[in-house]
Amino acid sequence: MSATAVHSLWTTAGGGVTTAAAGDKFTAPTIEYAQLAPVLIVIGVAVLGILVEAFVPRRARYTTQVFLTVVALGAAFAAVLGLAADGYAGKNAQIAAMGAVAVDGPALFLQGTILLVSMVSVFTFAERRLDPASHGNRVDSFAAQAGSVPGSDGEKAAVKAGFTTTEVFPLVLFSVAGMLVFPAANDLLTLFIALEVFSLPLYLLCAVARRKRLMSQEAAVKYFLLGAFSSAFLLFGIALLYGYAGTVSYAGIANVVDGTVQEINPALADTMGNDVLLLIGGAMILMGLLFKVGAVPFHMWTPDVYQGAPTPVTGFMAAATKVAAFGALLRLLYVVLPGLTWDLRPVMWGVAIVTMLGGAIVAITQTDIKRLLAYSSIAHAGFILAGVIAASPEGISSVLFYLGVYSFVTVGAFAVVTLVRDAGGEATHLSQWAGLGRRSPLTAAVFAVFLLSFAGIPLTSGFSGKFAVFKAAADNGAGGLVVVGVISSAIAAFFYIRVIVLMFFSEPKADGPTVAVPSPLTMTTIAVGVAVTLVLGLAPQYFLDLASQAGVFVR
Repeated sequence: MSATAVHSLWTTAGGGVTTAAAGDKFTAPTIEYAQLAPVLIVIGVAVLGILVEAFVPRRARYTTQVFLTVVALGAAFAAVLGLAADGYAGKNAQIAAMGAVAVDGPALFLQGTILLVSMVSVFTFAERRLDPASHGNRVDSFAAQAGSVPGSDGEKAAVKAGFTTTEVFPLVLFSVAGMLVFPAANDLLTLFIALEVFSLPLYLLCAVARRKRLMSQEAAVKYFLLGAFSSAFLLFGIALLYGYAGTVSYAGIANVVDGTVQEINPALADTMGNDVLLLIGGAMILMGLLFKVGAVPFHMWTPDVYQGAPTPVTGFMAAATKVAAFGALLRLLYVVLPGLTWDLRPVMWGVAIVTMLGGAIVAITQTDIKRLLAYSSIAHAGFILAGVIAASPEGISSVLFYLGVYSFVTVGAFAVVTLVRDAGGEATHLSQWAGLGRRSPLTAAVFAVFLLSFAGIPLTSGFSGKFAVFKAAADNGAGGLVVVGVISSAIAAFFYIRVIVLMFFSEPKADGPTVAVPSPLTMTTIAVGVAVTLVLGLAPQYFLDLASQAGVFVR
């Protein structure tokens, strides 16, 4: 790909860090609070949520926390729309916070998606009608007292007293704040801090399931340990790139990579010509990000964590984390390392191919609905990587569109999983879903719509998304990836349709699970998922245009 094609993927804007000459007085940093409003609103209310836990009486905390969380996410989304209306998604795009955060089209598009997805996810967190009341108190998906040992007297006393873990709401907000910064980070240290800010709350959220607590805690430990490995790779890669370029800012590293750096520090003159540091450092940062998107071979955590975590957390994590991580991956490849496009291309091809095929093939063998959706998400990561590899404006916009489409379908699918229950809680074994279409035709029909979208059947949003990324890949010399993608989609369609056949054409068991009647909260989540699936399947053009307008990075 030519240098001019690479440079067309960003606009240049001021606002970078300026170094004061020796002897100058220290100048206070300039922070553009208006441009950082979405992140500041979410963090501010998250801190307020912690104070609520400390000072508000226990019986009022649930209502207060749900209200604060929804208002925070709504206000942050309004701030994103305001920034987009002021032209920050286009001609006014700039670098804010002393060069640490980019405010541009891709950042605002991804932030808006994360905020909307998080809001509909929070509705499933707040659901309290699915389980029967315990000791006269309504219960949700989360442990009565997260710190108590599963099965202990302390836990039984907490359940009897009607305690609830309302701390999950500020934890979600902290995680969302990290996710908002992650795809907008404009230097490697900000990227790493954002990664930790959104990952640590997720490790905790995975461990607080009300039922199957031991499995939930095991999932959290696995996620934490493997996440620590990925963070270590990322941090080591950051150190090597800093050693190579003498800066952690994206534009600074890119200038050294493509040889346009103006002033060379004598102390760094030798390392700047050392491509080994660049290649190994870039590969390590790439590994850290591929872990977060669940690409093969960095996917090992995905099925176990998706299965063990509380299902509302699984839905939130499966949707929002992917959006944030792919946003950061796009910015890294298009802004920092465009000079390495051809060096990284064979590696990215290999990862995309094994991710698409691996996710689709292994999903066929799964007997648990949450594990099946986990391997499905791995396959989708491979499809999205095809758009990332396209290395073109169409590639960026197709990835943005696919992420928006996929996230709502995923949250909706996991919301449906929370409804199918037996005496032990959620019935996630596939055999228990047999005949569901006869017991509850509406629930089965809604789940079938989500599965058809995952499969990429025409007239669903999944088809529009896949068509966009495959077209971008084919137009930019990655036709082989498209062939593999179509084969993987055909394999994936087999196990999606197998579930639909199981629900509608099998006899229901006499002692099979029932479908709980949710509150309007979960109904809203599912309805939004269905609406997005159908609207973006039947009339996707407006949103494709929106994604293409938001497809230029600031540098």
